Amino acid sequence: MAEQMKSSRIDWIGDVPKSWDVEPIKYRVSFYNGDRSENYPSKNEIQSEGIPFINAGHIEGNCLNMNDMDYISEEKYRVMGGVKLQQGDILYCLRGSVGKNIIVNIDKGTVASSLVAIRSNGILNKYLYYCLNSNVEEVQRCLWDNGTAQPNLSADSLGKFKICIPPDHEQQAIADFLDKECAQIDSIAADLEKQIDLLQQYKKSLITETVTKGLDKSVPMKDSGVEWIGKIPAHWDFKRLKFMLENSSDSMKVGPFGSALSGSDFTDEGKWVYNQRVVLDNNFSENTTFVSEEKFQEMRSFAVYPGDILITTRGTIGKVAIVPEGANEGILHPCIIKFRVDKEMIIPELLQLIFNESDFVKDQFTLMSNATTIEVIYSYSLKDILLPVIPADEQTKIYGYLSKKCIVIDGIIAEKQKALATITQHKKSLIYEYVAGKKRVKEVR
Repeated sequence: MAEQMKSSRIDWIGDVPKSWDVEPIKYRVSFYNGDRSENYPSKNEIQSEGIPFINAGHIEGNCLNMNDMDYISEEKYRVMGGVKLQQGDILYCLRGSVGKNIIVNIDKGTVASSLVAIRSNGILNKYLYYCLNSNVEEVQRCLWDNGTAQPNLSADSLGKFKICIPPDHEQQAIADFLDKECAQIDSIAADLEKQIDLLQQYKKSLITETVTKGLDKSVPMKDSGVEWIGKIPAHWDFKRLKFMLENSSDSMKVGPFGSALSGSDFTDEGKWVYNQRVVLDNNFSENTTFVSEEKFQEMRSFAVYPGDILITTRGTIGKVAIVPEGANEGILHPCIIKFRVDKEMIIPELLQLIFNESDFVKDQFTLMSNATTIEVIYSYSLKDILLPVIPADEQTKIYGYLSKKCIVIDGIIAEKQKALATITQHKKSLIYEYVAGKKRVKEVR
């Protein structure tokens, strides 16, 4: 006989089994923040081995990425305040990628201030984990969202999230059932993610191969003189960008420096400030950053014109967009560089494709910086980028070929991403049905 239901007194949860409770998380767990004192590790105190110092970036899917882990010394670990992790703790991200969480599978470590450790003391750990990865958590997180550009949540707010709590034996049965079901879903999702990654890598390699070797494999080849480029068609050349710029005094311009343009100069309307978001979205019809006419005239030397190529220099670096005809009058944001190329040497559209859709340029920045992470692009680095010099008619053919290929590949990737989103949502819905009591595990019905 089916168990009677009762009201949860929460509209979006509805009725729950009569034997279940509905309580704020804080009554069943303890929260442990990361250290926020003067003992917080500095960049110079991060090591390649030692005690794990975990931040939000180390949480990938439902795993802790130990390959790129940060470490601190035993001595630093001892003097730090904050949580000393235990096996089975749940790490929950409070800032940035809010809601991302995992169960810790290490015996020793501590966390950055963006994370909180949740230690169960009145609820099955794995059952709580599933609650935190369901629509039960997601709905409440959205309700608590403070609407800032950088989402954040406090441990106190998280503690007020309400969850449905079945008897202990049913918590275990639900966790066991979901372990089995979610493992199958995760396997399908992992396969889709692998397919997407392979398609993205194929697209990048196709572009690099085509802009270094050409379309006609029968033409004579010559040594490029650059080891990592290898042989190129004999009638091609490679030159640094500084030798391919338009012959004008302002063929490359760095955005305003220092206090020349600050946040206090921005207005709700007026002349555009061409910022990172405009370039990343390639969106020249909408903007959120403006300056007054007076400020625009003052900063006129940083004006943006149709045909300018804009490149992002911080954050998501190295992405470019071509300013179209009819674009709004405006100036460069400090994080943008603009440049113009000699179109007889390289057509801007092909350059844009090389920058945005392959690693050909990104890899050069990495080689120049001699570092795995590049935080900023400077004009001198940009000028030293090597690009192909190809006869104009051949460039047009290459651009047309690659554009069509990218459309096809991107279409397949979009289909795979849609399937991945569908199965990810199915997983959340499945978890919700069982942790909200809408469905019961067969053994306890």
